[in-house]
Amino acid sequence: MKKLIAGNWKMNGDKAAASALVKDIEGKIAAMPGLLTTCDFVVCPPFVHLGWIKDLLGKYALGAQDCSDKASGAFTGDIAPSMIKDVGGTYVILGHSERRQYHKETDALVAAKAKLANDNGLITIICVGELEAEREAGKEFDVVSQQLNGSLPEGATAMNTVIAYEPVWAIGTGKTATPDDIKAMHAFIRGKLEQRLADGKNMRILYGGSVKPSNAAEIFGVENVDGALIGGASLKADDFIGIAASVK
Repeated sequence: MKKLIAGNWKMNGDKAAASALVKDIEGKIAAMPGLLTTCDFVVCPPFVHLGWIKDLLGKYALGAQDCSDKASGAFTGDIAPSMIKDVGGTYVILGHSERRQYHKETDALVAAKAKLANDNGLITIICVGELEAEREAGKEFDVVSQQLNGSLPEGATAMNTVIAYEPVWAIGTGKTATPDDIKAMHAFIRGKLEQRLADGKNMRILYGGSVKPSNAAEIFGVENVDGALIGGASLKADDFIGIAASVK
């Protein structure tokens, strides 16, 4: 299985910066064609860039950072999964800790969004992960189990769903979970997926949380790590491709 290298740009980049980043990433992939034998790539820019960025993409896929749980209607500011699909998107990130924290998204809402996204042909990247206080209290497995149980929709398969484990305390903080921490949690998630899904052993599980070129090889060497969901480092082509180049 190829590693999935997913870039979450979050709320960053005007059109000029986004265009330059896309072209830089594309150029670096073209210069290192061997990467395409070990990695699949997806970039997830802000909504306003989705349509025109698709026209620049060659070697990698386009994703969105969120979607609505409604197909259409009077929902000001929301974006339906069908609209993402219509402009060339194939992935959507759901349940990111920032959405859960700042927008009070529940597991049930994430599951509803994921179901509609899957029904519209999108691959969902469903995020789970514990707060620092929850880890310190020894509740990290309980938290992730609850999020998995509540956020995975009916009909989820290894073909239409990816799980991203992002310990919240390691997102954008410079802190990274230890290889042992990652191994234990990814094995736990794999076990839960195998219990619930017929093809759970084949579902990709990404790690996210201050991934960078200097630690990527060690992270990718951990069993059940099938790629990375990358935040800040995805805004620099050298770092984004450097992480991919760490895949053996």
